[in-house]
Formats: sequence, structure tokens, C-alpha cells
Amino acid sequence: MTCASQFRWTSSARSDAGRIREINEDACLDQPELGRWAVADGMGGHAVGDLASRLVIDSLSRLAPPLSMKSFVADARTRLQKANRQLRDEAARRQVQRIGSTVVVLLACDRFCAYVWAGDSRLYLYREGRLRQLTRDHSQVEALKSLGVITDEEARHHPAQHMITRAVGATDLLELDDDVIEVADGDVFLLCSDGLSNEVSDDEMLAVLTAAACENACEELVDLALARGGRDNITAVVVRAEDPYASDKTLLNPAP
Repeated sequence: MTCASQFRWTSSARSDAGRIREINEDACLDQPELGRWAVADGMGGHAVGDLASRLVIDSLSRLAPPLSMKSFVADARTRLQKANRQLRDEAARRQVQRIGSTVVVLLACDRFCAYVWAGDSRLYLYREGRLRQLTRDHSQVEALKSLGVITDEEARHHPAQHMITRAVGATDLLELDDDVIEVADGDVFLLCSDGLSNEVSDDEMLAVLTAAACENACEELVDLALARGGRDNITAVVVRAEDPYASDKTLLNPAP
């Protein structure tokens, strides 16, 4: 017996190359009917970062129907580890240092969501009018913030802003973080690449998610990043949970 989600999920995804780069090295997964979503941001430039992000997303698209949340997360981790080995082999074959990709994946099972990530692609939760970043960037800038060396504002403009410390394919040993959260009726999740989070502030994300339905929110967020210059590839996946069995239909986040 599979571990089906008890929520009704609606979602929307958009990925854009931006205004500067010719190739979109981002990729995303949007499968609300299967309870899985992901964003991957490839790195490597001419060393085919787009290959890396596509391989990561293709791996996650083949996740087996879960028997439990534990097995769902374990399967995601196993497939990402396999993708890591494939990318290391491909880099060696092409005689380049690395071909890699960040990843953030959201998995729905029963009344919970799990998330797994490596790098600086993010997962946010919008609940009760507040926006919270659930993931913590694996980056040099995040390490400096944690030590109190720089502020949040300084981090947004730091010269090491794009230097990440973990990615699928970056090293022989892939380190992944994961966590689980209980879902509430009306929760909205946002998965995004740094092309969005570097251009759009948390307050702006909050305003969009408060006012717009999933599809419109996704479009508006990417449009905002493009309006700021679109210096990087931009990807957003907006996911909304509705509990069809809720006795109190006063949602935490009523649909716009």
C-alpha cells in the first residue's frame, strides 16, 4: 500500500533563461498528482550545466510510489547519489573539473512533506501570512552569515554570492540535507533557483504569494526577477495544499 498524500495539491512551474544567458541551465519537476516537485540549477557553463540539471530532474521523476515517507526520502537520496556518480563520470570523460547541479526536492506523503537539498536552491513556506525559508544554503556566504561576519543585506551583494559548497556532481561524496514538516490546510511552498532569490526579496515574495493564486504567483515572481535584470536563469515552482477533509474550512491561507 502506497503512502498517498491526504491533501489536494495544485502547483505551477516556470523556468526562464533570463536576459543575459543564452542557455537555461535550470530545470524543474512539477508533478502534483504524484506529490513531488523539484528545482535544479546546473553549473559548469560550457561544461554543460544544463545536462546536469536535466539528469537530476530526470532521476527524481522516476521515484517509485512511496510506501512511507522514510522510503520516499531514501529513494530520492539513492537516485541523487546515482546522479552524482553519473555526473562525476561524465566530467572525467569530458576531462573537465566538474559538471554539477544544485537540487531542492519537495515530497508529499500522508499529512507531511519532506524536503531534500544540496546547494543554494531554496524552499520557502508561506503560512498564516508569513514567509519562512525552510532550507539553509550550502554556500560560503551562508557560512559567513552563520558566523555573524556579514549581515543578510551584505550577503545579497557579497562577491562570493554564487560560491556554493555542495552540489550534485561537485565531489565524489555527495552530502544532502533533509527534513520533514507537517502540512497545514492552505500551506503554500515555493521552490526556486538563486536566479529568483538573488533578485526578489523575501518581502516581495510574501506580497506575491499573499495576493496571487499558484499560476499567477509563479508568473509574477519570474517577471519580477526579469524586471531586475534577469542576470541568471530563473526558476520558480509554487505549490499549494488543500485539505479536502478539514472540518474547519477556514484556511490558514485562503485562496486569492
